[in-house]
Amino acid sequence: MLVATGWKDYELIDAGAGERLERWGQIILRRPDPQALWPKSANEAIWEDVHGYYHRSSTGGGSWEFRKQLPEQWLVKYHAFSFRIKLMGFKHTGLFPEQAVNWDWMVDLIRRHSGPVRVLNLFAYTGGASVAAAYAGAEVCHIDASKGMVNLAKENLALSKLRERPVRFIVDDVSKFVRREQRRGRQYEAIIMDPPSYGRGPAGEIWKIEDELFALLKDCIQIMAPKPLFFLINSYKTGLAPTVIQNMLTLAMDGKYRGTAVVDEIGLPVTVTKLVLPCGASCRWEAQ
Repeated sequence: MLVATGWKDYELIDAGAGERLERWGQIILRRPDPQALWPKSANEAIWEDVHGYYHRSSTGGGSWEFRKQLPEQWLVKYHAFSFRIKLMGFKHTGLFPEQAVNWDWMVDLIRRHSGPVRVLNLFAYTGGASVAAAYAGAEVCHIDASKGMVNLAKENLALSKLRERPVRFIVDDVSKFVRREQRRGRQYEAIIMDPPSYGRGPAGEIWKIEDELFALLKDCIQIMAPKPLFFLINSYKTGLAPTVIQNMLTLAMDGKYRGTAVVDEIGLPVTVTKLVLPCGASCRWEAQ
């Protein structure tokens, strides 16, 4: 398992009984987590002493309960990066801290590469990977269907003092954008994607990972540079085995480039128990 152990401003204090207890800077949050099926270990008083508690509704969705005063938004840092955190709908905070293990990996690859690196970040959300790639010296194209998420990504780049780096922020449907890039003849040394299980594009386009992912991968292969560096796919879909993603990427590559796709779970260390909470999977393809 790939475990994000480099955080100081984030801590997974405990996890269990379908929930996680975590610290974001000085703010303590309690949120649902479908993977934390074992019992809680910290006493209930610690679980109750929180700033925000997300209650899931039996009819779907849920809402935040605020138990202590907390700012509308605040910052957390990861090494040289700064991110704006805010409580959003459906339990989200605007950042997936487990992805730090992939940020470290891509920064190392980009910095060791001898030539220029153009990175395409698809379903790019609030830009954690875009910030990391820009920091490492890459030229980045950041694509997401949500204008609000793209605006947050721009803020995160500026907060990380990377405003002057060559990053394009585009609100668009990912599949349509990739096909247009094919027609324009643009190429990328690295591609990153965090496809949702289900989503809608800016014009209402429907995305289902089971139906759309392989075709998107095939299109992405067509815009990879002759000497690519890496391809990263993250998956959070429950019930989709990590090897499925690896198989899809391997077949999409179709032997066009020399390299290896390796898939693994990603996770966060739990302070109280020393266990690791699984948080999805990552498939990393690296050129040989």
